[in-house]
Amino acid sequence: MNILVTGAAGFIGSAYVRGLLADGPDGAGGPDGAEGTDATDAPAGLGAPPDLTVTVLDALTYAGSRANLPLGHPRLEFVHGDVCDPQIVDTLMARADQVVHFAAESHVDRSIEGGAAFVRTNVLGTQTLLDAALRHGVGPFVQVSTDEVYGSLETGAWTEDQPLSPTSPYAASKAAADLVALAHHRTHGLDVRVTRCSNNYGPRQFPEKVIPLFVTRLLDGERVPLYGDGRNVRDWLHVDDHCRGIDLVRTKGRAGEVYHLGGGTELTNRELTGLLLAACGADWDRVTHVEDRKAHDLRYRVDWTKARTELGYRPRRDFTEGLAATVAWYRDHRAWWEPLPASARTARTGAGRP
Repeated sequence: MNILVTGAAGFIGSAYVRGLLADGPDGAGGPDGAEGTDATDAPAGLGAPPDLTVTVLDALTYAGSRANLPLGHPRLEFVHGDVCDPQIVDTLMARADQVVHFAAESHVDRSIEGGAAFVRTNVLGTQTLLDAALRHGVGPFVQVSTDEVYGSLETGAWTEDQPLSPTSPYAASKAAADLVALAHHRTHGLDVRVTRCSNNYGPRQFPEKVIPLFVTRLLDGERVPLYGDGRNVRDWLHVDDHCRGIDLVRTKGRAGEVYHLGGGTELTNRELTGLLLAACGADWDRVTHVEDRKAHDLRYRVDWTKARTELGYRPRRDFTEGLAATVAWYRDHRAWWEPLPASARTARTGAGRP
């Protein structure tokens, strides 16, 4: 079986691919010496069959890197290309059995500055993939999405039947992509399954998002920017747990359904900042309060009862341990993040997205 994984040179997609190629449910992933992997950030295996092959399609935009992937693995094929390119997509879809679609522009601040790239990649790219999947009879097609499509929530948690009410251009583009994907199930019978997750964290996250941004700047002795009074609330999910959830949806989910994947650790941005300061041996005098983001959603939280009861999903990674391991990874892997564009770590951000 061949799985086409789009956007897998990025943070979450690459973790998913490394998990698929790991040796068994507790394996480290990839052969010894494979490019881009080491024992400190190889996720636990997802229990994929040993004959499974993976084709990665990635445009290698600023947030994607070949170094995130075990390119020496014999069951991995990497294709440099755009999900909006119908010819490349059709060629790859013709030999695929299933699709897991990560490819997306995902940074809220960038979408506020200009939304055209988000509509192009997130909506048109998804449509291009769906057209090809339908043409070649490929499925399941897992559409990886976000809790941001619901807007803001004061109390409680969203269930999967909550109406969509996105605030940012990024969230609106993901909501549109979700609806287009689900419409292909309802109209054409395509086996589409949608996942919506909480904020992700872990190794190899591009440092425009809050945790790697703050950690890398603190490790360099710099100040960090906190939006407003820091009262915005997010639920945190380790990338390994997210990948396990996605694979449960791929292997056990139902066509036409949406599944929430949450982490169970709800923190204000101020609380998160305090934890990061402590982990990096820094004090609050390293924090600069900056003007809040436009239309900054106050709180997100998903109810993942459906994924738990139907699929057996539950997050395994303790947040305290996971955050400490993440900080340690950035401390020990300067060679990964120091060459990245300086603009990434000078971005003014306070919430971060997976």
